[in-house]
Amino acid sequence: QVQLVESGGGFVQPGGSLRLSCSVSGIIFSIPSMAWYRQAPGKQRELVATITDSSRTSYVDSVKGRFTISRDNAKRTIYLQMSSLKAEDTAVYYCNFIYSPQNWGQGTQVTVSS
Repeated sequence: QVQLVESGGGFVQPGGSLRLSCSVSGIIFSIPSMAWYRQAPGKQRELVATITDSSRTSYVDSVKGRFTISRDNAKRTIYLQMSSLKAEDTAVYYCNFIYSPQNWGQGTQVTVSS
């Protein structure tokens, strides 16, 4: 079955940067349109960024200009480059297929604090 493994999170000061990775396994064909989500403590999971199979991207307003989603089809991996991080970006970050979502991975914790 499909497995989604997120990595790259950590602790960073405001204004810092991190790059998250999401590795996809268990599929025969290239990875489909995918998205990054995040869930902050006590809040619902929210959509952060999307990338289609043709690499068209979209972002939630709160991260536009600061986050960049990308994909490497050969590595079956998508990335989220995050810069100018703010305390409100603190959350567990997850990836998933946009269509036909799979079982969620364990996520990767991002903590932005001084």
